[in-house]
Amino acid sequence: MDTVFIEGLEVDTVIGVYDWERGIRQCLRLDLDLGWDIQPAAADDDIARALDYAVLSARVGEFARDAHFQLVETFAERLAALLMAEFGIRWLRIRVTKPGAVPTAKGVGVEIERGCR
Repeated sequence: MDTVFIEGLEVDTVIGVYDWERGIRQCLRLDLDLGWDIQPAAADDDIARALDYAVLSARVGEFARDAHFQLVETFAERLAALLMAEFGIRWLRIRVTKPGAVPTAKGVGVEIERGCR
């Protein structure tokens, strides 16, 4: 299985458990590793047979724009399920970083892996 990756994708969403967080949008930074067989696309040099990371990134942005979760854990789980269902991805790893959540840390968050490689 090959891996298509998207590194450092920044999206704005409503995320957080505190009341003040529920009324603002915050930035999340995403790193995605997506299991995909690139050979069919490479054989024909055909974007239609590739996992189009521009389309996928736009979909992640739409998801984040519409999301209203308290936990980054929920954000990661729901995003993973959506990507697997909509794009036919059999395996993925998503790292969600919430910069500034802990003032003395560069970022905090979660990393999940779903599916079979």
